[in-house]
Amino acid sequence: MSLDTAAPPPVQPDDLEHLAPSGGLWARVHRIRHHNRFIFATMLASACVSLIASFVLSIDALRLAADPGVQLACDISSTLSCGTVAQAWQAQLFGFPNAFLGLVAEPVVITIAVASLGGVRFPRWFMLSAQTVYTLGLIFAYWLFTQSMFVIHALCPWCLLVTVSTTLVFTSLTHVNIRDGNLPLPPRALAKARALIAADVDAIGVAAWLVFLAAAIIAAYGPSLFG
Repeated sequence: MSLDTAAPPPVQPDDLEHLAPSGGLWARVHRIRHHNRFIFATMLASACVSLIASFVLSIDALRLAADPGVQLACDISSTLSCGTVAQAWQAQLFGFPNAFLGLVAEPVVITIAVASLGGVRFPRWFMLSAQTVYTLGLIFAYWLFTQSMFVIHALCPWCLLVTVSTTLVFTSLTHVNIRDGNLPLPPRALAKARALIAADVDAIGVAAWLVFLAAAIIAAYGPSLFG
């Protein structure tokens, strides 16, 4: 039996209205957030931001390779410094600038988002593969973030933007895959996961997480960010 035929039927927002507040502004926001147009538009915008950041970082990596002493536009302070991060070994973990990975991965996400906005529904195996690959990408992005925070002791503004946009793409992709039953979860776990996203726990959790990251950066570096 193929993965597609084994997949549970997708759940639409209207099927989960009992988990949303009845009437009022919040109910309208809930319906919009769970609509395909909003989900895939968020995915598209986040992937485009990540692609732009990866493109800039790739250019900066080439400039640094040609002249290690070059001053980059995002070298704002000793703490906010793309140059400091780019010259650390972590910035070229696979023997080439990490930004090159974004140039390869983000166009795939953009394609998924654009096609989905056009009404295309990808097979379960494809969406499961995309989830697996992007989960690895998210882990890598946060590994780089922790290396910058606690080992390199410098932060790259473009890298921070990639971390945020990667988080939003991952969240959108996971939302869709849980809703459509693309993940190999037991029925009870799938039902609980669907209930959580229907109750907007994922959105609240991601917002809280991003606020926590911002607070952690400010607590760790404070005035030195711009000094």
